[in-house]
Amino acid sequence: MTALIETKRLLIKQITLDYKEEMYKLHSNPLVQKYTGEPLVESMEEMEEGIKSRIIDHNKYGFARWATILKSEMQFVGWAGLAYLPEFDEIDLGYRFFPEYWGLGIATEASHAILEYGFNKLKLKKIIAIALKENKASIRVMEKVGMEFDKLAPYEPGSVDAVWYWCDKKLIAKNKLKYEGR
Repeated sequence: MTALIETKRLLIKQITLDYKEEMYKLHSNPLVQKYTGEPLVESMEEMEEGIKSRIIDHNKYGFARWATILKSEMQFVGWAGLAYLPEFDEIDLGYRFFPEYWGLGIATEASHAILEYGFNKLKLKKIIAIALKENKASIRVMEKVGMEFDKLAPYEPGSVDAVWYWCDKKLIAKNKLKYEGR
């Protein structure tokens, strides 16, 4: 399948069942899932259902969580992309990568490209991102791509407060200068 988005180092493609083993390894890794608020995926069948729901989302909305491939190795390193959150009527930027690829700027590179795709190709008006307060690396990515703090609020009723960020095309352009070169 051809890439939807290509960056200097990454190919971002629709997730298919071809990625079920890699996705299972990712979602069953306690380090990866630590700050997601989600339980570990416990079976390949559960992961297949998750992938099928991403395919449905992609077909319905034109976006989803997408496979992220490191071009130099043609290696699946995780996923990044957009998701419609009907309970909030918001579109969420998210990413999840194997620990060996943390700290390499992959989440930032993918997020920049996805925001550009979302605003310029999909003509979205606003994109949010949500992280647990403890997930400092994820919050830093949100800031580096030009998003701004919105609020502290639980993701689900009764859960701990999460950090909510937001952006629109205008905000990204304004903040681009602030973070270039960092």
